[in-house]
Amino acid sequence: MTVDRIKEILARIKDVKIAVYGDFCLDAYWLLDPRGSEVSLETGLQARAVARHYYSLGGASNVVANLAALEPAAIQVIGAVGDDIFGRELRRQLHELKVDTTCLVVQKEDFDTVVFGKPYLEDSEEPRIDFGFFNRRSEATDKALLDGIARILETADALIVNQQVPGSIANESFIERANRLFEQFGDKIVLLDSRHYGDKFKNIHRKTNDVEAAMLNGVEVALDDVLQLSDLKKYAQNLHQQFNRSVFLTRGPRGIITVDCDGVREVPGIQLLKKLDTVGAGDTVTSALALCLGAGSSPAEAAEFANFAAGVTVQKLFRTGTASGPEILEIGKDADYIYQPELAEDPRMGRYFEKSEIECCYESIPTGRIKHAVFDNDGTISTLRQGWEQIMAPMMIRAVLGEKYETADETLYHKVRRRVLDYIDKSTGIQTILQMEALVEMVKELGIVPTEKVLDKFGYKEIYNNTLVEMVDRRVEKLRGGELDVGDYTIKGSLEFLEGLRQKGIKLYLASGTDHHDVLAESEALGYAEFFAGEIYGAVGDVARYSKRMVIDRILTENNLRGPELAVFGDGPVEIRECRKRDGLAIGVASDEIRRHGLNADKRTRLVKAGAHIVIPDFSQHDALSGLLF
Repeated sequence: MTVDRIKEILARIKDVKIAVYGDFCLDAYWLLDPRGSEVSLETGLQARAVARHYYSLGGASNVVANLAALEPAAIQVIGAVGDDIFGRELRRQLHELKVDTTCLVVQKEDFDTVVFGKPYLEDSEEPRIDFGFFNRRSEATDKALLDGIARILETADALIVNQQVPGSIANESFIERANRLFEQFGDKIVLLDSRHYGDKFKNIHRKTNDVEAAMLNGVEVALDDVLQLSDLKKYAQNLHQQFNRSVFLTRGPRGIITVDCDGVREVPGIQLLKKLDTVGAGDTVTSALALCLGAGSSPAEAAEFANFAAGVTVQKLFRTGTASGPEILEIGKDADYIYQPELAEDPRMGRYFEKSEIECCYESIPTGRIKHAVFDNDGTISTLRQGWEQIMAPMMIRAVLGEKYETADETLYHKVRRRVLDYIDKSTGIQTILQMEALVEMVKELGIVPTEKVLDKFGYKEIYNNTLVEMVDRRVEKLRGGELDVGDYTIKGSLEFLEGLRQKGIKLYLASGTDHHDVLAESEALGYAEFFAGEIYGAVGDVARYSKRMVIDRILTENNLRGPELAVFGDGPVEIRECRKRDGLAIGVASDEIRRHGLNADKRTRLVKAGAHIVIPDFSQHDALSGLLF
């Protein structure tokens, strides 16, 4: 979806009148002080102290908050709250969003406003405290709600039915009467998102997740079961056939499956480098889908837009976030998609070229047209920097923990370590300065180091580079002294493959996230700089002046190349993604940098998810690889 198309959809959303029926809730965040409070004189128990508390819209209320962030023409709500302090706070927040609460019924007896109380201790969520889970809606309340639905369906462009709380619809005749209304207003968009009554509603468009879809198909599954893509498509198609209305099956980081009269479509998930909080992402998807459908978008287009919106909210921590138009535009400009997650995580599904170790990740691969080729350096050709992760990881951990590095308890240490290793794994291939920029954000976010002692990205890069360069210099000295040779520091077969490409007249480029002077020196030391005829690129300390994306764009533009006339070889997700975005031919090198030959399974997973058309462990089968490519 282009940026211009996103802008068009956002503009059309401003004319949409939308309503939400559902379980209106509050999310209560209680951030506990680890020092605790006093010991109670009455009970002798240690009291807990709340350092900070705040309240945000949850459940159907969060769907409304997400709608409001996209500024439709009007929002109306239909639901029930209790006559209590939480109900009054919920109504106040809805009024702040300029929501019409005429049909929000206050039931004074047998009903408490639903609240999800979330205590947090040092960033970890403790067991929830829930209010209102045993409510009983009265007949009078049900009648008022149904009357509200009937009135709103006459004027609204779309209605969301959002049910999340167990037992929130105790009277099944309510659903029967609602279904008659949905049949009566069959030309209106009614989007259902129901956890517990999904099989009861009729004549609806459906938003569901993978586990819910399986259960709606009569298949018993556990929450942690891995469901096959082929089965999920079948489940979604069966649900579509019930009412001939669109079905949106969400798959978390694996994206969204859409089924409508035009068939089955897949929207891939988005790769995000930051720490994520998926709470409320489903509400974001529901609101975005309904607004797009109400604005006249196709189901497939609505799913793509909703996928962007969810990519915004999952990056907002410790709150049920929303996605605004500008935020959706920003993520939509240059989204990094997750390709073929099933294949990536299950090597048994791999298909190989003519009994070789060359994995073909797609049935149709655009080979035979290569004129220019870009190579990453570290891990793709050179192994001089093998082990950089083992240098960066402890350096980052020390930076985050600061003076507490030696004294931090095991829980804190491993929490920081997991966070650092996850980031390094996802960011492999980007410039070091960008990794250090992310480190600065991480140090500030975790707040262990005093603000005045946090370095800038250049300061952290200097610490990292000094240690790394010492290691590389020692290896280069051994090379020059004859203790080791070029074969000890290059991926097997890589130089022979480069020579073969040169003989075919392919123009070669070397592009690395390492500093330019280091790339140049190391490629000369290993004897392959000559293959690139001066076309060697590396970081220059300013991301505005250099990136692999810029190199690829310049090569395509200056040489008037189209798609697979450019091949990109790399062991990191960055260069593979940038290649795929420009329809080039992406060859992932899942190299084992210690042995310098054979497959690194973790790299393979990353490269397939980044969109590699082909994955190789090394260049030892360069004749077979050339046969496939040309």
